[in-house]
Amino acid sequence: MSTKDTGNRGEIHAAAYLQKQGYEIICTNWQFLHLEIDIAARHGSFLVIAEVKTRSSAFWGEPETFVSMAKQKKLVRAAAHFLDQHNLDLEVRFDVIGILGEGENAQLTHIADAFQPLVK
Repeated sequence: MSTKDTGNRGEIHAAAYLQKQGYEIICTNWQFLHLEIDIAARHGSFLVIAEVKTRSSAFWGEPETFVSMAKQKKLVRAAAHFLDQHNLDLEVRFDVIGILGEGENAQLTHIADAFQPLVK
């Protein structure tokens, strides 16, 4: 299975998990220029931007630890464009979902409010 296939399956698994937790999925794989949001969902009064990291093994570490500072900055910019394009007035929360393994044995770790945008 290719890395892209693994990532796509992980995002489908993560979206299903969020729905079961009461999140309303707005969209998946949203793109604007070079920016991408894996999952945008509404949870209460929040717009949740969920970054999904999927790995077939933990050889290089837990998947949720691979959201770099550069990726966080891109997610913050993407969220601003998303809010603007969808005319939403919601507080934004950034979650990270790590999926380790494949199929029914996949282990999912959900880190709500994983990081805060840096204010300059």
